[in-house]
Amino acid sequence: MAHAVAKPPRVTRRRTGGPARTGGPARTGGPARTGGPARRLPYLLIAPAGLLMLGFIAYPMLSVLYYSLRNYNVTKPWRNGYAGLDNFTRIFTDDPQFWDTLVFSGKWVVTEVLSQLLLGLALALLVNQTFLGRGLARALVFSPWAVSGVLTTTIWMLLYNPSTGISRYLADAGIGTYGTSVLSDTGTVFWAAVVAELWRGVPFFAILLLADLQSIPRDLYEAASVDGAGRARRFLHITLPHLKDAIVLSTLLRGVWEFNNVDLLYTLTGGGPAGQTTTLPLYVANTGINGHDFGYASALTTVAFVILLFCSILYLRLSKFGGETK
Repeated sequence: MAHAVAKPPRVTRRRTGGPARTGGPARTGGPARTGGPARRLPYLLIAPAGLLMLGFIAYPMLSVLYYSLRNYNVTKPWRNGYAGLDNFTRIFTDDPQFWDTLVFSGKWVVTEVLSQLLLGLALALLVNQTFLGRGLARALVFSPWAVSGVLTTTIWMLLYNPSTGISRYLADAGIGTYGTSVLSDTGTVFWAAVVAELWRGVPFFAILLLADLQSIPRDLYEAASVDGAGRARRFLHITLPHLKDAIVLSTLLRGVWEFNNVDLLYTLTGGGPAGQTTTLPLYVANTGINGHDFGYASALTTVAFVILLFCSILYLRLSKFGGETK
């Protein structure tokens, strides 16, 4: 009778560096699947910030749009009610002051932004150099940016005061006459306001451009110097291309802020004399606060928002912001 030969037990080898397989098809690569609660956790964490942004941004915008379609004057409640597009029709067909303030706003923005950009770039290039007392010079250059608009206005109102300001000392030197106020003269009030805003706005460009200047590799300038490039060529072919995005972003932000400038012009000139320094936002403030016509002021605000949005998108497209510089 034949004896049955016992088979040796089967040995299962474990792969090093991972757990032993317990059956089923092997999974190759890829992160482990997470459950539903884990996927929703990031959205739950950012939900409070999102709700705050929705409340502080979306709600006011929708409220302005709602009131722009209504007649809403607190001094004439019997006329309140739905107006449709009547407020917008009045803006474009029966309000010459709207066009005057819009033209002045464009003139104000272009003058301020270009002047602040040129002076800010010059200051940034200056304080980017190595010299004794550079830290103190930077602090002095940037200090006006920390001053509020109302305090800036107070400083310049004292400087423009015909009795105690600059005009008195100019008159003592034989330049001009005593008692002359540049803020009450239609020929000088614009440039007087421009100079006051320049003092506050130039540090903004200097700060942003200086930060970008310090990120330019010094090797590029050294290589250009070896190739015989002078200061002008190094500035045109190295500095300006690297500053392109910073210049586009800073001019866009400053343009929006200057368009919405109310505090300095309101406290310095009040929009005068004879409405010569009234911007569109200042006209909106006067219509809503002084005239109590919040429906029409909301319509003006909506038009201003659309104008800013269109100009911002067009400017970013034309400047190719974020694109590679050739």
